[in-house]
Amino acid sequence: MLQTLTERLFDDGDRSDLDPYAVFEEWFALAKEAEPNDPHAMALASVDEAGLPDVRMVLLNARDARGFCFFTNFESEKGRQLLAHPKAAMVMHWKSLRRQVRMRGPVEVVRPEEADAYFSSRPPGSRIASTASAQSRPLESKQVLLDRVEALTQSVREGEALRPPHWSGFRLMPTSIEFWKDGQFRLHDRVRFTREGDGWTSTRLYP
Repeated sequence: MLQTLTERLFDDGDRSDLDPYAVFEEWFALAKEAEPNDPHAMALASVDEAGLPDVRMVLLNARDARGFCFFTNFESEKGRQLLAHPKAAMVMHWKSLRRQVRMRGPVEVVRPEEADAYFSSRPPGSRIASTASAQSRPLESKQVLLDRVEALTQSVREGEALRPPHWSGFRLMPTSIEFWKDGQFRLHDRVRFTREGDGWTSTRLYP
């Protein structure tokens, strides 16, 4: 019987031709079926000017052979931190599957056309909210934000893309990807892939 990628991942046989991106796709497909909400949610870690780690939940909005993308306000705390220190780590934990994926590596800003395409795909209300919010900065009251949203809603046509210049995306280009699967009596399975040139090497880790 043909093994799944996950079976091959945790088998003690040869993994030299196993692509971690393909394994991720197999896991993500399962997560979309099993997770009741936001299977694309991930914890994203960056560091501030003092080197102090900062972490928050964001959404994985796009991915391809180059890496994993999320979009944000570049004037937010995470935006400023990543522009100043373009390295990050992320973890996706799917409780219903008892699995998680960890990645870390450098980040780059996505191309303007990529940001335009994703921004245009969002509901009009989400686009207006992104434009109205001075993310991470002090807000006098919720009503101030609601008034800004209302003013923008009145000033634009329904469905018009309004991507502001400070709203774009980052791509995390992993140098390591680790897959973790829950095991009985905490005998979990862990395999880490490490980028080497154009390929990957893998290592099984103690739980």
